[in-house]
Amino acid sequence: MGFYLKIFYESMRQAMDSLWNNKLRTFLSLLGITIGIFCIIAVKSAVDSLQQNIVEGFNELGNDVIYLDKMPWNEDPGQNYWKYAKRPNPSFGDYERIKEKSKNTKHVAFVIFTGGRVVKYKSNSVSNAFIMGSTYEYQEIQSLTLSKGRTLSQSEYHSASNKVILGYKVAESLFGSVDPVGREVKLFGQSYQVLGVLESEGDNVFNFINFDDVLWVGYPNITRFVNTTDESAVGRMLCAKAMPGTDMQDFKGELTGIVRANRRLSPREDDNFSINELSMLSQVMESIFGVINLAGFIIGVFALIVGMFSVANIMFVSVKERTNIIGIKKAIGAKRFVILLEFLIESVILCLIGGMIGLGLVYIILKIISSVIPFTMSISYTNMVIGVVSSIIVGIIAGIIPAIKASGLDPVEAIRN
Repeated sequence: MGFYLKIFYESMRQAMDSLWNNKLRTFLSLLGITIGIFCIIAVKSAVDSLQQNIVEGFNELGNDVIYLDKMPWNEDPGQNYWKYAKRPNPSFGDYERIKEKSKNTKHVAFVIFTGGRVVKYKSNSVSNAFIMGSTYEYQEIQSLTLSKGRTLSQSEYHSASNKVILGYKVAESLFGSVDPVGREVKLFGQSYQVLGVLESEGDNVFNFINFDDVLWVGYPNITRFVNTTDESAVGRMLCAKAMPGTDMQDFKGELTGIVRANRRLSPREDDNFSINELSMLSQVMESIFGVINLAGFIIGVFALIVGMFSVANIMFVSVKERTNIIGIKKAIGAKRFVILLEFLIESVILCLIGGMIGLGLVYIILKIISSVIPFTMSISYTNMVIGVVSSIIVGIIAGIIPAIKASGLDPVEAIRN
């Protein structure tokens, strides 16, 4: 073990001497390695961070939840816009039929959205408020967490009481440091009692629904003040959560049959709705990010190839400069594999230095970008390992031929040179 440590130490010392004595030459040669590792890891880290933020935003949809919509989530809506635009929106009737007929549904909810309203508390107000009216089951599907207060009771829901739950930012804008629970706000020209405040969702810009800015009321209540048949002013969402252990394909098939029957579609007619789930969005994201990762990988590989030839050139020069030393070592009994190992380790160390510089640049750049955009970008341990392993592989490939040449030198000829 001590013998191999001595070889490693000697190789490291020679690599450092080469780096120090020929700074410009070594810097220019390692530039390709640095750029290559930077391209591969920077693109991969940026894509991974972006994908993680998007997935975290989509995760609020739920892996066991089906969404009934006019358009499929895994297609470009622009390609068949008119086909999908003619379809009817999800309706309260669809919700009632699924609730009545489905055996695999744990919860089903119908939600409508509207904006352009003003909510007031004393002299404070929020313009263009985002208002959500949902059926009672939505809180079970979405699993929304309250920081204060409570949700609607069933009696309050069914009696269409003027009760509201505020998003974190809305509560902060209206009440500041004052506890809003139990106080009254003005909405639709009516007094609404604040039941609770939702927990902050943070700065994830990819949240499917921004609950920080929401005013949440019961569906029976919002129908008293909003024309729910006005498709230009009201958005709709129908979602159904599967029973535990239910196969999602079976669940989708059951919902498809129920909705077709409710809409009185004949067997020859195509579906006039789409059954969507989270996995469809994930597949679309993976295909997009896969292309971006591939582009970064190709650019990085070309840069690494350039860097590999540069490092190989350094190693050939090192062999030439130390030919007589190699001859002396072999003359006093050094084995071929020892000489080969020395130059191979030296090549790997040089590439690791270039790779570590590249990783350092990635870390700094991502930190700077994170400070000016609304989500975090970081380099993961996996990507660090990929960078280090790539550097080692390039070092081995770049140094193997010079190392074989050095180990094969004749000691007498080498000493003469």
